[in-house]
Amino acid sequence: MVSSSSPKVRIRVADIDDVPAIQEIYAHYVINSTSSFEEDAPTVAEMTARWQKLKMLGMPFLVATIGKRIAGYAYGGPFRERSAYRYTIEDSIYIAPDMLGRGVGNALMNELIKRCTNLGFRQMIAVIGDSTNAASLAIHSRHGFRVIGALSSSGFKFGNWADAVLMQRPLGEGDSTTPPAAPGRRKRRRK
Repeated sequence: MVSSSSPKVRIRVADIDDVPAIQEIYAHYVINSTSSFEEDAPTVAEMTARWQKLKMLGMPFLVATIGKRIAGYAYGGPFRERSAYRYTIEDSIYIAPDMLGRGVGNALMNELIKRCTNLGFRQMIAVIGDSTNAASLAIHSRHGFRVIGALSSSGFKFGNWADAVLMQRPLGEGDSTTPPAAPGRRKRRRK
């Protein structure tokens, strides 16, 4: 619980100067947990390339700050490359280990959901590394995600098999209406 004397969590769009802090947060999880199935922490240069790609695609990439410190980050990225998935986005969220329990994750998730909805996405998918990742499962559940399945023993890290849990939540009107045609795409007829 966040006390009234706790510094306020602020959310903003990530910029190039944030990438070293983002890399440091992510590297912690790569090196110490199965919440990411990467086994080698990416360099700042690699994280910069990932940030640039999402920026180029117009995807939201956010940081949470407490004071002047980056306390966590979240982004939405393409769930899959095939065009039929164009209304579905995958979320990623990571919090600095010493900033857990301060409302950072909730603030990031609220803003990410809002921005992805405003961009016209209709479904958000979470692919959570390891079914024992209680914190990630809990925050996603709190924000309306439901478990839709698991990929059993799909990751092998630290000498053990780990599951990937799939969670999903609708955005905006979800699947209750047909989305508008995407610019530059023509409707295809079934034969």
